[in-house]
Amino acid sequence: MALVNEHDIPAALNDGASMARPGADAVDVTYFNALYGAKDDPWSIKTRWYESRKRKLLDAVLPRERFHRAFEPGCGNGDFTELLLDRCDAVVAMDLHPRAVSQARARFPGCGRIAITQGTLPDDWPPGKFDLIVVSELGYYFDVGHWARFVARLEGALADDAVVVACHWRDAFDARQLETKAVHDAFTNVNGLNHQVSHRERDFLLDVWTRDLQSVAQREGLA
Repeated sequence: MALVNEHDIPAALNDGASMARPGADAVDVTYFNALYGAKDDPWSIKTRWYESRKRKLLDAVLPRERFHRAFEPGCGNGDFTELLLDRCDAVVAMDLHPRAVSQARARFPGCGRIAITQGTLPDDWPPGKFDLIVVSELGYYFDVGHWARFVARLEGALADDAVVVACHWRDAFDARQLETKAVHDAFTNVNGLNHQVSHRERDFLLDVWTRDLQSVAQREGLA
């Protein structure tokens, strides 16, 4: 598979709708059917220290203590969703696969602060504004046209004080369509977002953008 690099993304953002093939799936659904057909936790998110550590890093880089309404596309079984509920008044979580959605819903019985839905992005983007959007281990599954449309929908859903967090694996794998750097670079074109955090490891890249120019220390009067 020929991967798209960061140089191809800006042009796609200008004409993302035309680059996405009409009627084409944004991601390869059969790939996820095979994964969830084999086991409930395809990436061993519940048992791997790597995954536990990464969730803690994601939680730690959030630049505010509290958020009003968060969106987590590609929520999987809801492991990071649980941490978001501790920081957010309301959470909208979505996943492509029904098995993931079923398991995520089972974690939060009777919780009125969370809505977990099945959908295909960018077409099924939820309504309303969000002051936090967490895009983790998702963007590289999209082709360039659908990713450009995803970013455009994200831009339209940002509240005035919004925060965007992106975290993605850097190594090659069969279902990858975009390089991780290209996935993250697309957010630099979103109007009004300022790059606040960049954390790079051998295995993954973690970035944070905000509409607030102030750092955490500046907001608390320390700088």
